[in-house]
Amino acid sequence: MKRLLISTTVALMALATQALADITVTDVKGRTVTLAKPAERVVLGFYYEDFLAVVGPDALDKVVALSLSTWKDWRPNQFSAYEKALPKLAAIPDVGNTEDGTFSVEKVIAARPDLVILAAWSYDALGEGVQQIEAAGIPVVTLDYNAQTVAKHVLSTEVLGKVMGSSERAEKLARNYEAAIADIDARIKAAGPTTRKVYVELAQKGPGEVGNSYGDSMWGALIDKLGGHNIAKGQIGNWGPLSPEYVLAQQPNLVFLAGSEWLNKPQSVQVGFGADAKLTRERMGAYLGRPGWADLAAVKEGGVHAIYHGGSRTLSDYVYAQYIAKQLYPEAFKDVDPAQNIRDYYEAWLPIKADGVFVLPYQVNGQ
Repeated sequence: MKRLLISTTVALMALATQALADITVTDVKGRTVTLAKPAERVVLGFYYEDFLAVVGPDALDKVVALSLSTWKDWRPNQFSAYEKALPKLAAIPDVGNTEDGTFSVEKVIAARPDLVILAAWSYDALGEGVQQIEAAGIPVVTLDYNAQTVAKHVLSTEVLGKVMGSSERAEKLARNYEAAIADIDARIKAAGPTTRKVYVELAQKGPGEVGNSYGDSMWGALIDKLGGHNIAKGQIGNWGPLSPEYVLAQQPNLVFLAGSEWLNKPQSVQVGFGADAKLTRERMGAYLGRPGWADLAAVKEGGVHAIYHGGSRTLSDYVYAQYIAKQLYPEAFKDVDPAQNIRDYYEAWLPIKADGVFVLPYQVNGQ
């Protein structure tokens, strides 16, 4: 009897240990990924702020390598702010990135991670490299905030929480996102449909060269969800430039110049961490000097805005959804302050403050 009791106890303990140890998730690509325990050595390919928000204060302790340039080069002021708050960031090795073809499978394997986290688009670009990583016994999990859907935002967040052992934070962030989007949806439903046309342009190269607009993803997907009439929809796929003649003919009521912190882009619309409102408006003003733009409905009606390009495809992008929705349905969102909400989000979930310009209307002479 005693032997039976001991055997039963051992068996139950083994089962309990197994239940605690095994973590199985289905990621955004529909792949089943199993980890023996929460990841402790991660190679992080993208979605840096979401990783920090979900994993919490010790998140960077678990990163053994990352794709550096898609953070440091794309969002230099943001990266600098994190580097000051998290000094160990400067010492984390770089494995390259799929965007410019520098991603190194060899460097990933050499970092001895127990998990590689990739954006879905990076996973697709890596191709056979994924199999090489997995053949080395390293699991790969994919996330997708680029799709700009509540379902994929929530799934990505919950998967990240499970594989990192931070499900409690992940659940709070997922519910926060769902609630924010539900509030937006309710306000839009109460307001009724809008006929306002929207044009988004990546304001990186200056007014002399047409930047990308967005059809089915990122800003395009967001505008579509908000009930706005995105003039790029049906003209391009995920992203690409629209012809100047087409934009003029469409007469958008709202123009959003998606700016960022680009270095060595002297004509770009500077938006984001450390941005100055006066300079932002000066750069926006140059775009308004394009041939024919003075006659656009958006310019005549005061409907030109700067918006932070780094704010899309993140767990905080509901704030930018609020800002766009506020321009589409002014009365329905008159009590919503997106600029304050972005500051509140950073205060609650991230180790830096949202200091800079993230959403800004263009006003003549800055008045």
